[in-house]
Parts: sequence; structure tokens; C-alpha cells
Amino acid sequence: MFPKNAWYVACMPEEIDDKPLGRKICSEAIVFYRGPDNVVAALEDFCPHRGAPLSLGSVVEGKLVCGYHGLEMGCDGKTIAMPGQRVRGFPAIRAYPVIERYGFVWVWPGDPAQADEAKLHRLEWAESPEWAYGGGLYHIGCDYRLMIDNLMDLTHETYVHATSIGQPEIDETPTKTTTEGDEVITARHMENIMAPPFWRMALRGNHLADDVPVDRWQICRFTPPSHVLIEVGVAHAGNGGYNADAKFKASSIVVDFITPETETSIWYFWGMARNFNPNDKALTASIREGQAKIFGEDLEMLERQQRNLSAHPHRALLKLNIDSGGVQSRRVLDRILAAESAS
Repeated sequence: MFPKNAWYVACMPEEIDDKPLGRKICSEAIVFYRGPDNVVAALEDFCPHRGAPLSLGSVVEGKLVCGYHGLEMGCDGKTIAMPGQRVRGFPAIRAYPVIERYGFVWVWPGDPAQADEAKLHRLEWAESPEWAYGGGLYHIGCDYRLMIDNLMDLTHETYVHATSIGQPEIDETPTKTTTEGDEVITARHMENIMAPPFWRMALRGNHLADDVPVDRWQICRFTPPSHVLIEVGVAHAGNGGYNADAKFKASSIVVDFITPETETSIWYFWGMARNFNPNDKALTASIREGQAKIFGEDLEMLERQQRNLSAHPHRALLKLNIDSGGVQSRRVLDRILAAESAS
């Protein structure tokens, strides 16, 4: 139910700085660690000796050492050594293609022969000193497609996030959904409204008045396998909205990397990249704190939704105009899954 021939965010670099990390991704149990020259490696989390999780071991001079009997693994999945034993006949375990880039560790859980670094989406904001980024990680018990639905239909903000980013004008403003190849874009533009609390804070962070009417935009972009990047922002009304000069607006990109763990659980890497006052670390911390609260509000709703759907798997759900972004995204996923199945 999830594409495997794709790059997924596996973890953040600091999660494996000094120890191995076990993480299930697309139902594959994988251990991540830093091998020789501090390069990230990813192996099947299974010791070929007795099946112990290698993630419970340690890393010694770039070798992954099983915490059960001291077996040493190489980055290619082959056993290097084991105290008092000859290891030439030990079976190799699976090694996964892995990349460390843009402040994340990415893994390819599918066919390694198809892994291509060029297929990793370029994140321009992650390479520029003119941008700042702050984010975090949530483990959520829901189907990864429910999170995609959630992010491609932001009308829920009015209700789930009423005290932070929600406002009635979101409900009152229609969206436009388009597709460009495998990318799905849902856009909403609101004019001459008052900014909600989170965006008033952002305006102040950019040294702009927060008590005047603004134009607000939300442009959600889904790209396979499960990435949603959302251009959001406000500009003082009458200055061009989304296209306003930087001196009139506070804008950013909401970063959502959704990595399936199982059919009903995900690793959700969330954050915000902004291109105003990028060196203001206090502002980065403030925005991150606000975002953590906002995304935390989604967590209970999605997990309870998953429980309902699991209890009633055959009940049909409605598809309304506001669901167009999620519906189109699922069609893209269905097309990719069908192609993988056929091959």
C-alpha cells in the first residue's frame, strides 16, 4: 500500500550520531548507523547469527557490533568478524541505499538497482543561507494517506487549530486543485482578512504590523511518495498578496515528510523553512514551538480517525470539493503502486 521504489526520510542526523538506530520503514526493519568515514549506512535489522536486532548493538570504529554475541557487520551486509568464530560462510543480510542530504537521512526501501540519487527532490531552501529551518518528529498511529489527506485539505484548520492558524475565511474561500505530472497542487488565496494568532506572531517576527488587514495564501504541493510542501504566508493587504515584495510579508514553506512505518503508523517529519530574518534563532525556536503545538493537535484526530476506519473497513467515505487535493494525490499513488506491482 506504499511505494517502495522511492526515497523516504528515515531519520535526522542527530539520531545516529553515536549509536545505531532501529526504525521500521514501509514495514522493513532497518538499522541506521555511521560506518567508516562517518558515512551513514543502512542494513536489515537482523543479526545473521541468532536473529537479534542489530540496533541493540554498538558502533566501534565504523563497524556495527551486535549487542548479543559481538558479531561485526560491514556496510555491505556481510559479516566481518565474530569472536572465536570463522565467518566466511555467514549469510549476508540486506543493505539499503541511503543518502544524507538537506539535513535528513533518506532511505530507499525498494529495489536497490533502481535507487537513483537524481530522484531525490531538490530542496533549495535547505542549501541556502537565506533560509532558516526548524522542525521535529512525531510518531502517529495512522495510515500515511490520512496525513496526506489532512495536509492537502486545510479547511480543518478552522476547527482543529482554532486558536492558532484557523479562521472562518478558510472555509469561505474555495480552493483550486491542479496536477502537473505526479505533482498535485491545491491553492487557496484569501484577501483582506485579519491574520490569526500564529501569523500575527510571524508578522511581528518580520518587524511588520500585525493589526492590519492581510492577504493570506496556502499552496499545498504533494509529490510522491508522500511529501507535502506547503507555501504559506500573509502580506499586508493591497500589496500583491503571494507576489508582494518581501518588505510587506511573512511567508514560509511548511515541510511535511511522511514516512510509513506500517499500514497504520507513520514517522512524521515536520518543520518550517522561512526566508525572513533567517539568523534570528529565537524566532526559529518560537516558530518551531508554535508548529509543534499545531501539529500535535492533528495527532489525536488522525489516530482516532484511524481507529474508526479500522473498525469499519467497508464503510464508504464522502468525497467533497474540499477533498480534491487528497483524492488526486491518492490517484497518483494508486498509479505508482500499480506500476510497481506490474513490474
